[in-house]
Amino acid sequence: MEYLAIKWLHILSATLMFGTGFGTAFYMFFANRSGNVQAIAVVSRLVARADWWFTTPSVIIQPLSGLWMIHLAGFPLSSGWIVWSVALYLLAGACWLPVVWLQLRMRDMAAQAARDGVPLPARYWRFEKIWTALGFPAFGALLVVYWLMVHKPVL
Repeated sequence: MEYLAIKWLHILSATLMFGTGFGTAFYMFFANRSGNVQAIAVVSRLVARADWWFTTPSVIIQPLSGLWMIHLAGFPLSSGWIVWSVALYLLAGACWLPVVWLQLRMRDMAAQAARDGVPLPARYWRFEKIWTALGFPAFGALLVVYWLMVHKPVL
């Protein structure tokens, strides 16, 4: 595959990963703030689905397409911007994996509470605090990765 085709795939998957992540986090965060158990149940179910359908494939495509472009362009893997991009991508992934686990548990708790017509359990809200806290370093790391991909500074 030629470089520009790989680059297009890389940019598209980065956009899907970041856009889906930001969008689902936005809706989940504000659905949680509403306190409406039915809304939280629906949104958390769709957030889990969006992560499976869009974020997961993008998380896989990103390093594969990035490494392929690095190879085609002849950049050394030891370039500072590449090392930092990989490190920050791994940081974002280290935040995202527990977020996915939390989202699945939160989805299940919200669905159960909605079915039973009861408030969300205290455990849901503990998970929600961790879920929110993990989002900040993940998004910050990915913003810096975007900047590094575009500018490719000498570090």
